[in-house]
Amino acid sequence: MTIAPATENSRPRPRASVETLNMSHRHQETEVVSGKDSAKEEPEEMPLPSDPKVIFLGGLFALALLATAWLAGEIVLPLAFAVTLKLLLQPILRLMERLRVPRMLAALLLILALFGTIVGLGAAISGPAGTWAAKLPEGIPRLQERLSFLRGPIKTLQHFLQQVENIGATGARQAAPASAGGPTLLATLFAGTRSFASGLFTTVLFLYFLLISGDIFLRRLVEILPRFSSKRQAVDISQQIESDISAYLVTITIMNAAVGIATALVMWLTGVGDPILWGTVAFLLNYAPILGPALGVVIFLLVGLLTIDTLWQALLPAGLYLGIHLVEGETVTPMLLARRFTLNPVLVILSLVFWFWMWGIPGAILSVPMLAITKIICDRVRPLTALGHFLEG
Repeated sequence: MTIAPATENSRPRPRASVETLNMSHRHQETEVVSGKDSAKEEPEEMPLPSDPKVIFLGGLFALALLATAWLAGEIVLPLAFAVTLKLLLQPILRLMERLRVPRMLAALLLILALFGTIVGLGAAISGPAGTWAAKLPEGIPRLQERLSFLRGPIKTLQHFLQQVENIGATGARQAAPASAGGPTLLATLFAGTRSFASGLFTTVLFLYFLLISGDIFLRRLVEILPRFSSKRQAVDISQQIESDISAYLVTITIMNAAVGIATALVMWLTGVGDPILWGTVAFLLNYAPILGPALGVVIFLLVGLLTIDTLWQALLPAGLYLGIHLVEGETVTPMLLARRFTLNPVLVILSLVFWFWMWGIPGAILSVPMLAITKIICDRVRPLTALGHFLEG
């Protein structure tokens, strides 16, 4: 089929679509390849906001976003998880669309497969987990005997914390009932996960409609933006976020699965038993940077002390798990992700602590993807380029 050429006056100018912007962006990239060498010689200046009003309003906007995330956590947290899972599942969804599977059916199949896997793993580890929970009361005296050298420091720490808790709380304690006690460590640790557990249906609902919507929000944004350069920038940012974060999540998931398999093999070889249970625990804990592996070392140390009689053999499960994590977290994963983006490790730790404080364990899992999305946006919005450079590792 042939299309007759039209003059400028014979038909209205079409609106810029996402595909047109992609073609234009690729054409401009080929034009500037020859000038890359000269651009590398002189680094581009990063503009800094000089107007105090802009800095003040930007700070207020950031505080408003954080306050909204805190107050509306029951809605914002499932939405953030749904967006993250959408980025993880987007490559598989595109592959299924190429195989002529309808988008609605593909989204439904992906969600069923995802949560079916979660339910299957839960059913597989529920029996061994129940067995270990039944063993725990009998094993506490054994742990106390083997960790007797820590009894003095633990009592000193407990006494110190009790003294700190007593400061300024005398009146409150007199008014409180005698049987009332403070929150336990387990309740404090998982307090931030209650909103996520209660909002599981909301997460699934958000995820399904995000998957079937496709690029509709990007197309509407492109239609609204007035300038062609702004349209192209919006498409570039969206594609870069999807590409980088999807690659990050897929890489992390594959590496976590490798850590889980290696840990399961270690638990089987060292005689701890229940490799599926401990492999699943290692797989899940590795999603939380720093915090998860540290908790895993403690868990496998206690499990080894409960299971194995010889002391040096009892330390093997925790030591080998730590070695697996060091190889994966310090060598393999950084090497695979270095081409995509690098983040400042200090800011990664600060982000982890902050989002764990705000949302608990789900916040710790989402901390790195949210920091990476922030860096990608800052790198491509000129007034925020300096902030993106500050976030770089």
